[in-house]
Amino acid sequence: MATVGAVIVGAGRATRMGGNDKIFAPLAGRPVLAHSLAAFEASGHITAIVVVLNERNIARGEALAREGGWGKVVAIRPGGERRQDSVRAGLAALPPCDFVAVHDAARPLVTPELIGRGVARAVATGAAVAAVPVKDTIKRVDGGGRIVETPPRDTLWAAQTPQIVARGALERAFAAADARGLTVTDEAGLLEAVGEPVTVFTGAYDNIKVTTPEDLVVAAALLGVGR
Repeated sequence: MATVGAVIVGAGRATRMGGNDKIFAPLAGRPVLAHSLAAFEASGHITAIVVVLNERNIARGEALAREGGWGKVVAIRPGGERRQDSVRAGLAALPPCDFVAVHDAARPLVTPELIGRGVARAVATGAAVAAVPVKDTIKRVDGGGRIVETPPRDTLWAAQTPQIVARGALERAFAAADARGLTVTDEAGLLEAVGEPVTVFTGAYDNIKVTTPEDLVVAAALLGVGR
């Protein structure tokens, strides 16, 4: 049976939250980060978890892990300037495993069931990214706001996390990106850029990312509670 480690990334600067640390914002009585950690802790597929945080939040994260009693959390590490730097920091601290699940700490509504679907798909294909078909018609526009293309909606998916990749493939992709000076926004983009195959699996429309204060209200409503 394949072993899967998780890197949960929350090292951003929260600029769209007015500088407040969104992953420590209260949601249903506990921090946003705690919801993500609890889901990965509960997943029978996950063997170890590394949390990557902004350096100023390391002590806060360590205290949260102690209070939560999450036995799978093996390390809490400071992130880097870019997302890929933060993921690499987490990967370096992760014990040996066959696959790596990278998840945004700010997606608190992830579930063990969703994680399981992703692991099954990744084991079958080598790399799998949670995603959902887009519902809206998408327009590509130029710098002046003029519409230049309407891509077929049935080919468009909105990427989420977790993004689950064979560890060897992820390490090769990072090395290739370094050699070429590439900067990417997620692991799927990294794999695409260096020619590693990656597939999607069906995520969930309620697997939202908390980016603005309004997102906290939506997340609380989806949980059926007040903030």
